[in-house]
Amino acid sequence: MTSDWIRITQTENIPPRQGRSVTLGGAELAIFNIDGRFLTIDNQCPHKGGPLCDGIISGTTVVCPLHGWRFDLESGVAARASLPTCVATYPTRVEDGIILVNVGAGNRIELGLTENALTTNKGAAV
Repeated sequence: MTSDWIRITQTENIPPRQGRSVTLGGAELAIFNIDGRFLTIDNQCPHKGGPLCDGIISGTTVVCPLHGWRFDLESGVAARASLPTCVATYPTRVEDGIILVNVGAGNRIELGLTENALTTNKGAAV
């Protein structure tokens, strides 16, 4: 699985308490710097497609800039959303000042959505 780790950028390119987007293998991801700890999730909010990398960070959550949905950066689960949903999270580490993301090990928590909720989310698997 070592080959799934992709070098992204130097740590200083993502300031503390901010996020940046990156496209890897057709997937748009958001990498966040939580005071020197880097966390990576899908960049697109499942609600209206908002860019999560542009959201406000509070603790280990990010607020979608479009409609205020909050996502836990560690689990990907939405907090206080009108539907039970989540975004995928990706293992992230730092080696010699370089952020690496393991795109092959992305994880999305199963939330047991109802058929109606899946339809609302355009059939997206969660």
